[in-house]
Amino acid sequence: MARVVVFAEYGEPEVLRVVEVDDPHPGGDELRIRVKAAGVQPVDARYRRGDFSQYKPADFPARLGNEAAGVVDAIGRDVTGFAIGDEVIVFVDSIAYADTIVAPAANAAHKPAAMPWPEAGVLTASGQTADTALDALGVTTGDRVLIHAAAGGVGSYATQLAIARGATVIGTASERNHAYLTELGAIPVTYGPGLANRVRELAPDGITAAVDCIGGEANDVSVQLLGTPDRAITLVDWQHAGGVRRVGTDRSATRLSGLCSLYEKGALTVPIWKQFTLDQAPLAHHEIETGHVRGKIALVVS
Repeated sequence: MARVVVFAEYGEPEVLRVVEVDDPHPGGDELRIRVKAAGVQPVDARYRRGDFSQYKPADFPARLGNEAAGVVDAIGRDVTGFAIGDEVIVFVDSIAYADTIVAPAANAAHKPAAMPWPEAGVLTASGQTADTALDALGVTTGDRVLIHAAAGGVGSYATQLAIARGATVIGTASERNHAYLTELGAIPVTYGPGLANRVRELAPDGITAAVDCIGGEANDVSVQLLGTPDRAITLVDWQHAGGVRRVGTDRSATRLSGLCSLYEKGALTVPIWKQFTLDQAPLAHHEIETGHVRGKIALVVS
């Protein structure tokens, strides 16, 4: 039997509970994975609350989780490139909070041998989102990138990936996270009123691109500093006007393998804020909803 986290109604984190279901079996092009760790994202909490119910209603009992890592223990007949016992990282759709999942082999990449399980479990969702954003902006050597909420899950990755591309990063964060951003290689700046002037002081030649990971007035500041919305994007603000593009995530095994390669080269770290067990999923959701998470939250399954 497999253990999975479900919720039977929208509500507070306490609607989450662990139940047992029959072990899933892989289809021809799928892997079955005994999960070691999975990532918790703000979008998971929004789905649990019912924020998306008008256009993506839950089919109760519903499940959660888009990123996981674990050990392959069964393989579909059409799968190549993977073997039983392989350690993998995988992206999925709302099933990762579990001790056993099946996923398309096309969604998996081999885990770097030195990467701890909690870090592997939280790599793919925010990491691929950040990489997609930088691709959309064409960030490269010489760019000066403003990243709003740079200490958060996506922001932590975007900061490092932009620096790996040769860009200078100015990252907004509360003062308690400034030392953390400095360790990542960014120039920290406090968000809030007067942000545009503080950024101008740090970048007298101006910024050349902006990534928004928080929404709201951050996009107005980006356009104000750039003078145009052409190289400003938001990852979270669905309704912002003013021409700022909203960019989703272009997920692929190729992109995921690229992140793993950067990790192996020492160009990417995976910051873990806190770890919880499957049974502690409600506590993990309470934590993610504080809005003050630095890096990522992991569910350590086994």
